[in-house]
Amino acid sequence: MTARPRPALPRPHRDDLRIAVCGLLGGLLVWALGLRNNTPLVDLPAWLVLLALTAMSVAELLRRSAPRTALATATAALALDVCSGGLVITILMFTDVVYAAVLYGSPATARRVSVISILLTVAATIVPVAVLRDPRALLLGIGVGVITTAPAWTGVIIREHRNAARAARLEAEQTALLAEMDRTQAVVAERARMARELHDMVANHLSAIAIHSTAAQSIDDPAATREALGVIRENSVQGLAEMRRLIGLLRDAKDPGATAEAQATPTLDGLDALLRQARTNGASSGLTFTLQDDRQEGRQDDREDPRADGGAARLPAPVELAAYRIVQESLTNALKHAAPGEVAVRIAYAPGGPLTVSVTSPFGDRPGPRAPGSGAGLVGMRERIALLDGDFEAGPECLGDRKTWRVRATLPVREEEEER
Repeated sequence: MTARPRPALPRPHRDDLRIAVCGLLGGLLVWALGLRNNTPLVDLPAWLVLLALTAMSVAELLRRSAPRTALATATAALALDVCSGGLVITILMFTDVVYAAVLYGSPATARRVSVISILLTVAATIVPVAVLRDPRALLLGIGVGVITTAPAWTGVIIREHRNAARAARLEAEQTALLAEMDRTQAVVAERARMARELHDMVANHLSAIAIHSTAAQSIDDPAATREALGVIRENSVQGLAEMRRLIGLLRDAKDPGATAEAQATPTLDGLDALLRQARTNGASSGLTFTLQDDRQEGRQDDREDPRADGGAARLPAPVELAAYRIVQESLTNALKHAAPGEVAVRIAYAPGGPLTVSVTSPFGDRPGPRAPGSGAGLVGMRERIALLDGDFEAGPECLGDRKTWRVRATLPVREEEEER
């Protein structure tokens, strides 16, 4: 049977070692000078004072690594020191051990030591006075309080301050961690937003350029080639304009030019121009585009809005931007994938209700898209709708004997945002 290894003795702290050595040397010096605290209570050999001093020095070695063992050793050493005459250095080291037991010991040890020190002080004050009937006996209680209660409660106060400082430091670290997490999430969200904007702004123009450049290469007709090159040039110019607007969003807001450019956010009023561009880009693919705007008129009592007098209802900027981008991306997907036919766009809104965007296009079994894509269009539309707590659905639909691809988004319009 293998014997269990004995637990290793705790290694003393460097500061505790210095305190123990200094206390031992100081006690030896006081003993050599013959400075005793009082007459021995019991007729004991003089060398026991040195034994008590040595035991107290050992307790000092353990004051931080094993505070309970150190306190028990120090109590026994103090009792021996008092009975054999006593040295002031031994008493001073005992107060330090009591202080260390409260400061470095477990919470239970700290509570017990502080309570026991008070009880000892009270007992050392009341009992001698009651027995001796002499007020000078109060000095014994004062002495016991000085060497037990004072260091114990000093340790309690410092321990509470350390705990408070540790809690404040931990709270500061947690706050910094949360701030870093918020910053990281904000950066990720901003990158996702800019990725959506870049895709939605540029994909439409690049798709048109790819489609017409392919047509210009495959059709041996100078007139058709010139028309395709004109469409390519128009989309290139518009794509560069969109890129400049995106760069304006990324510039420092202190730049007046960047601020003015960043404010040019697309709205639903630009759907007519968007449909005209789609008609031009989709003419060679046999696609036609229609727009049905069923938004109700704005409030007649709103004098600050120029569209209030007979115009379409005013909607919050985030809602209009999301709706515009959904229509733009749906038209881009139709240019890439739709079979020849009609692409219908419908916008519907009534005051107090949500904004509804619907885009249907002919669904055909093509061997591949007319232009390559990243596959992020539907993902970006879902993200936009999710940010506004709306509903989104996209997929094939059968209308009689005709198969279509339908994109439908419902965007809630909050009253407080509409009134703003």
